[in-house]
Amino acid sequence: MAIKTTSQEGKQALAGRLMLALRRSSAAGVLHGQTIARRVGVNSTDLECLDLVLMSGPSTAGEIAHHTGLTSGAVTGLIDRVERLGLVERMADPADRRKVLVRVREDKIGPIAALFSPMEKAMQALLAGYSKEELKVLIDFAERGGDLMLARVTELNQSK
Repeated sequence: MAIKTTSQEGKQALAGRLMLALRRSSAAGVLHGQTIARRVGVNSTDLECLDLVLMSGPSTAGEIAHHTGLTSGAVTGLIDRVERLGLVERMADPADRRKVLVRVREDKIGPIAALFSPMEKAMQALLAGYSKEELKVLIDFAERGGDLMLARVTELNQSK
């Protein structure tokens, strides 16, 4: 998919446009998540943490705290809230029965998934306009950019 640029637009200008577009996309994603969280009856942090556990699989409270920078008390409260809603369950870690894992109850998150579905379909339609090679570049950028962002979150949390 071709990007509309002028022949005078240099690499620095394109990078600036990209950074602005990323900021706008990030803000839109936050607002979208907050809106869905309100509809579901949870706060946006709880919804994002639920998604992190859904993507990474069953996690300990400590792992959730590490990835989010939340305190152990905040993570316990978060787990309690989403457990009361039936969205997660605590289970013994099969590898170490002393540990407790938090697992998303995929059978209970259908209503939340339904709220995300229209955006997912719209994004799939957008991605369909890119070539396989362009998608590889986008994946590389998104994965590396996400890693940079998470590293910065860790850095900020450690320098409190």
